[in-house]
Amino acid sequence: MNKKLVFIAFVVSLGGFLFGFDAGIISGVMSFAGPEFDLSEIQSGWVVSSPSFAAMFAMLFSGRLSDTYGRKKILIYVAFLYAISALLSALATSYEMLYIARIVGGLAFGAALVLAPMYIAEISSAENRGKLVSLQQLNIVFGFFAAFLSNYFFNKYNTTDSSFLTDENVWRWMLGVELIPAILYFIFLFFVPKSPRWLYLKGKIEEAKQVLIQIHGKENGALEIASIEENINANKKNKSKLKIKDLLKRSLRFILVIGLIVGVLQQITGINAVYFYATSIFKQTGIGTDAAFSSGVLLSSISVIFTFVAIYLIDRMGRRPLLLIGTAGIAISLLLCAYGFNQATYQLPKEKISQFDFSDSEKLLPFADKVYDNDIDFKNDIKSALGNQIYSKNDGAILEAATNINANLILIGILGFIACFAFSLGPVMWVLLSELYPLKYRGLAIGVIAFVNSLISSLVQLIFPWELSNIGNALTFFIFGAIALIGFFILLKILPETKGRSLEELEKELVR
Repeated sequence: MNKKLVFIAFVVSLGGFLFGFDAGIISGVMSFAGPEFDLSEIQSGWVVSSPSFAAMFAMLFSGRLSDTYGRKKILIYVAFLYAISALLSALATSYEMLYIARIVGGLAFGAALVLAPMYIAEISSAENRGKLVSLQQLNIVFGFFAAFLSNYFFNKYNTTDSSFLTDENVWRWMLGVELIPAILYFIFLFFVPKSPRWLYLKGKIEEAKQVLIQIHGKENGALEIASIEENINANKKNKSKLKIKDLLKRSLRFILVIGLIVGVLQQITGINAVYFYATSIFKQTGIGTDAAFSSGVLLSSISVIFTFVAIYLIDRMGRRPLLLIGTAGIAISLLLCAYGFNQATYQLPKEKISQFDFSDSEKLLPFADKVYDNDIDFKNDIKSALGNQIYSKNDGAILEAATNINANLILIGILGFIACFAFSLGPVMWVLLSELYPLKYRGLAIGVIAFVNSLISSLVQLIFPWELSNIGNALTFFIFGAIALIGFFILLKILPETKGRSLEELEKELVR
């Protein structure tokens, strides 16, 4: 695998880094922006989930747009939108301005998540396609790592002695630093070629051949050219304009169902709820605000390590074993979290109340030493005494003082979930989607499935704060775990293996 190919794939997948950075950074931002704008659970959920809501529309249309204008050209517009979103988010003066700025970013990462694996699959050969497409997931987890590390340092240096960082502006800096990688992404994209398979689709045969030889060398380039031209000649008779209903053809039904199941399962198990609300989740264990921020760094480090595991194994072990092992591990890890939260009790000692350094802490005295066997009743009583804004700003300290829980058990469960996701549903879904569909249908099919994927993601993120407040930590994680378990048995029955075959060979085998 030559260096030029790796460089091109890495640059194109930098949109994944920006997605991961945006997703990770918001978990720290909401600890400050939420109280500042006095947001309710639904409003907080909307600020967090609005990019995913916008992304689902971008995912639906970006594949079609790239079929018309080219993968590279649309990705350049995507990088520009990322930069605009970072700047407007940092300058937001209201709740409305913040979520609108994040919607702009959602349009960007929705398109990037669809187009990057599509482009990379179209420049790759069969033996290295899995590794190269997985670079998108690697960039996503690098983005998470950079975001959690950035949040950790911003929180660390946001002290009462600091005149530069305050609770009122620290979240603006957290959001604003995304502008730097967005500008770099924009610049680097001008150095990648157009997709050779897209060039064939547009009839630019000579330019496509030049790109393939430039990327793969003369010998391997000639093999790729032969494979593509054989497939094009076989499909010359079918040149009608595509519509969404064309995906419902009997011949495509099997691969469409597989794509939809994997696309839904990737998000409905709660991965983005855990990533986007990581700081809040770790606060629920009572480890405190500072430890919650540092646990985010640990979480993202695990993501990076196990994404490398996926890249190493995906073209050796195959897509099916990774998905099955990972989904089973996800189910076990989430059910472990549910068990840990279910065993927790909450008691606020009177001496701890006197040590709180926020106003109105004396209002908690009527609840001193009262034992709660679930988090819902405890948090409702504390919120009724302090009000939502004061509670949101100090929930880390309050939960640290009151929670009696096996925090290590929860940490093992969360990290197990992240690890299993990072070598299975995270990277393998995008690899599968880039492989399953014929060239003619690829942009449309991936767009539709990514739309559904992002819709599920935005709904999960939107209702997650409400779930924690109204049905509790234990039941929330139990629901995620049960869904993952059901998903494992469905995949066990229907999932095919796609490794080691060209896109054209897969088309012959899977399009029935």
